[in-house]
Amino acid sequence: MGRLDAFDVGPKKLTIQTEFFARPSWRVETKVYLGGALKKVYTEDIGEEREAELQKRINEFHQAKIDEIMEGLRARKSQ
Repeated sequence: MGRLDAFDVGPKKLTIQTEFFARPSWRVETKVYLGGALKKVYTEDIGEEREAELQKRINEFHQAKIDEIMEGLRARKSQ
């Protein structure tokens, strides 16, 4: 369960991958790659009682990281 998006950023590819892990405890991890190199990992613990909304939470976490990264890229471009 997860999401994967990729964007062209200049000559490099920006890849954002979000995955769900059940062990050792429930968590969502988003990994950010630029040009194939891992640049950043974001992690959020999720309580098992939230199982019904799990995919929605994964999508929200993934989209929030995309928005955060894109805003940073826009700010750098305007400098």
